Amino acid sequence: MSQKILIVEDEEYIAEMYKIRFEMSGYEIVLAADGQEGIDMAIKEKPDLVLLDLVMPNKNGYQVLEELRANPETKGLKIFILSNLGQKEEIDKGLSLGADGFYVKAHMTPTELLDKIKEIL
Repeated sequence: MSQKILIVEDEEYIAEMYKIRFEMSGYEIVLAADGQEGIDMAIKEKPDLVLLDLVMPNKNGYQVLEELRANPETKGLKIFILSNLGQKEEIDKGLSLGADGFYVKAHMTPTELLDKIKEIL
């Protein structure tokens, strides 16, 4: 059975780029286009890993992270923030709210991110 990754990302072309790259490596990909949809999909799909953008409509990534960590069904998910906000304050806030890691989109290619995911899963 392939491992499932939930990508919560409001920029459709970015989400599609990661989806195509990860599917080529055998992962099942589920997409959510905003924060609330990300929460709903995480509960419904029970992914092996969540890649979470921070700047999104409806709920931002920090709010999504807090809700997923507070919910008994999703509190154990592996959640990694994937954002272009790379300042120390954002990274520290994300990690303090329970993110398992923080990746800055501009600092890594989809292939580099895929390599990190392979290490995690």
